[in-house]
Amino acid sequence: MSDLNISNFIWGIADDVLRDVYVRGKYRDVILPMTVIRRLDAVLEPTKEAVLAMKEQLDAAGITNQDAALRKAAGEAFYNTSPFRLRDLVHRGRQQQLKDDFQDYLEGFSPNVQEVLSKFKFYNQLPTLVEADALGFLIRKFLDPSINLSPRPVLNADGSVRLPGLDNHTMGTIFEELIRRFNEENNEEAGEHFTPRDVVELMAHLIFLPVADKIQNAPYLVYDGACGTGGMLTVAEDTLQRLAKEHDKNVSIHLFGQEINAETYAITKADLILKGEGSEADNMKFGSTLSSDAFPNLEFDFMLSNPPYGKSWKNDLERMGGKKGMLDPRFVIEHDGNPEYLLITRSSDGQMLFLANMLSKMKHGTKLGSRIAEVHNGSSLFTGDAGQGESNIRRWIIENDWLEAIVALPLNMFYNTGIATYIWVLSNRKPAHRKGKVQLIDSTKWHEPLRKNLGKKNCKLSGEDIECISRAFLDFEETEESKIFPNEAFGYWKVIVERPLRIAGAEAGRKYTAAEIRVLKENGERSEDAPPIVKKIHRKGVEPDPLRGLFEETVNGKPAVVEYEPDSDLRDTEQIPLLESGGIEAFLRREVLPYAPDAWYDPDKVKIGYEISFTRYFYKPEPMRPLEEIRADILALEAETEGLVREIFCADEQ
Repeated sequence: MSDLNISNFIWGIADDVLRDVYVRGKYRDVILPMTVIRRLDAVLEPTKEAVLAMKEQLDAAGITNQDAALRKAAGEAFYNTSPFRLRDLVHRGRQQQLKDDFQDYLEGFSPNVQEVLSKFKFYNQLPTLVEADALGFLIRKFLDPSINLSPRPVLNADGSVRLPGLDNHTMGTIFEELIRRFNEENNEEAGEHFTPRDVVELMAHLIFLPVADKIQNAPYLVYDGACGTGGMLTVAEDTLQRLAKEHDKNVSIHLFGQEINAETYAITKADLILKGEGSEADNMKFGSTLSSDAFPNLEFDFMLSNPPYGKSWKNDLERMGGKKGMLDPRFVIEHDGNPEYLLITRSSDGQMLFLANMLSKMKHGTKLGSRIAEVHNGSSLFTGDAGQGESNIRRWIIENDWLEAIVALPLNMFYNTGIATYIWVLSNRKPAHRKGKVQLIDSTKWHEPLRKNLGKKNCKLSGEDIECISRAFLDFEETEESKIFPNEAFGYWKVIVERPLRIAGAEAGRKYTAAEIRVLKENGERSEDAPPIVKKIHRKGVEPDPLRGLFEETVNGKPAVVEYEPDSDLRDTEQIPLLESGGIEAFLRREVLPYAPDAWYDPDKVKIGYEISFTRYFYKPEPMRPLEEIRADILALEAETEGLVREIFCADEQ
């Protein structure tokens, strides 16, 4: 039986056993953990007696830390110390006895499997299954002799193979197929933690292909800080292994992930256990990446992620001491001479913090450094004013020259949203031809429709589409879909432009105190004809510079340099590109002073921001229709209207 037939068989168990017990959306709560249980049970059968014997010896010797010895006895990264095998439970007569023995069997699994079952909340399903008299039927279905979930073949009486064994990779493929189908069944919620495989494959291409010929016979660490069901880690591992083989290299890949959703965390860990990657399963950690980083001292070669968009991280922020009490070195860094440069975004959306987290885990002492691919929605491109968290993150990234490219994906690529999404590609080892530059790729036209929509997802990336996007990235050339910019093209100065306060009746050349200015504001009327109000006088050693708010004035009959009180009602801001010829002052002289000659700005209040506008660079306005074509349409409409009027009059006359 092929792996597809096996996954179809297991998929069918849900309808056979659970149809009248659960709603369809809850089938996976039973089927996924039962698939894990049956596979582990089959793998452990040959060493069952050895494990029980070792358990007895360890207990007799009073040894409490038994995990390593029991793993060794089992020959696997997991074990079961209950006296039962799954098939021993098939013939239990009473449901209550079956429940008790089955629970005893489950509790015999090793701690890593216990954690999976706990996060699946599988123990909570037992009362429902027993009450519906479905537990025994469920176990029998998973022991059906027509399928083989064991790594060993099932033989005929003559010794020939009736059913081939199922290796770890194939078992993992079956489990991933079940996950995919359940996620697509529940597409509304699945989109929160399930990234379509076509998008993941593109991400893997973008981080691995540029360094495929530089892969060595070495260990590589791969990380996903929002790993969901583990799909990105799985595809990354497969892609890196394939590229290594193509270049005659033998690599050792170690996977690391963190996930806050209990069920999807259980799926990730279970998938790795089923593939025989027990040590990698131990590298999957449960909890919040933002407030409880599981890998604070590790650095990674490759990182991929699809963090949650528009999801509040307020609780995390409070646990980390709030914005004022934040000390986490991932989010409070030193940059551009500022020892407390904040990467803290709005509490309503923490997606860019996941990117900052990854950047804090880059390798800086290796030849390849680190490569990152992360999916974001459009807000990460432009949200946040200069000096705010989102803009600070963009500035930190671009001024460190880590951003290689951003790829705009087609709309409706994900299961629960039709919004625009983008893949950010970063590296701290940019090749020479990319240094100081950022590539923007518009891949929105490279897709093909699905035969049937999956939630909001109505299209996919074919192999050819992935190849086209990857080629555009690798070629690094200016085309209709690929634009290349200097880093500074995305930066700007945010400049506050002031104008003086002018109150009718105020005296020219007189310095007003703060209290007097407050009274004038409360009681006086603003007038463009009134003299500006002086708040400070510089009598010696200060040169006038009207553009910086230092004006030459006559005070008490003597020349002086003064500063005027700014009028908050006339205050304005200008966003001036970093590439502006002549800088801030040239811009103000050209764009502001001709219309407001008394305007000035404070250099100490200037802030630098960064934003990226795909629309600005890729917008293609619809061409104007020819005048003759418009005229023909108008004449046709007039003729049609006259005909209707005649019909109305004729009808009235009749």
